[in-house]
Amino acid sequence: MKDKIKIIMIIGPTASGKTRLGVQIASRFSGEIISVDSRQVYKGMDIGTGKDIKEYGQVPYHLIDIAEPAETYNLNRFRNDAIAAISDVADRGKVPVLVGGSPLYIDSLLSQYSLPGRGPDQNMRANFANMTNIELTGILGKKLSVDELNNRNRLLRTLEIKMNEDNVAPDFPFIPEWLIIGTLFDRAEVRRRIAKRLRERLDAGMLNEVAELHKKGLSWEKLEYFGLEYKYAALNLQGRISDSEMESVLFVKIRQFARRQDTWFRKIEREGHKIYWIKEGSFRESEKLSSAFLSGENIPDPQIKLSQIFYGKKTS
Repeated sequence: MKDKIKIIMIIGPTASGKTRLGVQIASRFSGEIISVDSRQVYKGMDIGTGKDIKEYGQVPYHLIDIAEPAETYNLNRFRNDAIAAISDVADRGKVPVLVGGSPLYIDSLLSQYSLPGRGPDQNMRANFANMTNIELTGILGKKLSVDELNNRNRLLRTLEIKMNEDNVAPDFPFIPEWLIIGTLFDRAEVRRRIAKRLRERLDAGMLNEVAELHKKGLSWEKLEYFGLEYKYAALNLQGRISDSEMESVLFVKIRQFARRQDTWFRKIEREGHKIYWIKEGSFRESEKLSSAFLSGENIPDPQIKLSQIFYGKKTS
């Protein structure tokens, strides 16, 4: 019989204080952080991914700096690594505290993908509907021709086959019991936080970080493949966009990413996963909820649902 493992997962849009809250929760309940971030796995990509290693203090962390930027780290590898890390942390009597905002990585743990291998998988394609073609190639972990990259249907089919071959959804060797906490800010505050964090990263030397990665052999193409900060910093260093254009375009692109995260979180809710949205990521409220969860107490349903929050749209 499989053991049950209680797992706390902290999610939320970019720049919403997930790491800080995760460290607080892990410190309070003798936990260890397991990163759920598609880029923090790479060594040397620190400022642009917001690793904030100093923020962890004495709290152990996993799935950070475990791959070289030149190698392929895909969804299947993440899922296997995350399952192994959860088992390891729990076996040592610690609480696994998963922290991150990479929607597909989150969903790969909460949901089971079933790929029949015959014809299009419409459920899987619905999962990927809000991802760009560039983001989909990141999951594939392989270089595509321009024609393949621009052919959405072919790209999705290639992804279906790849995920089927890799067996992305093996059974958990344990029974997971999830407490999902979401850091919630209104969109105006998220925009402000994104702008502030972007400026801080630029001031901290993000361009120098990207230049150093290129100097060590990482191609401009590979840097652009990593998206967002790395893509537009690479374009700037190549002289293809100015400093001001880089910052303004990056701000827009990160905001768009935050909206895609919002769409994914709504999807996760619709699929029946309870997300406890905590306003401004309050540690006091999160601590109380986590304590009840870890003690085996009955927890009431979430009071806030993203499905009930609409940004500037009237509903009929």
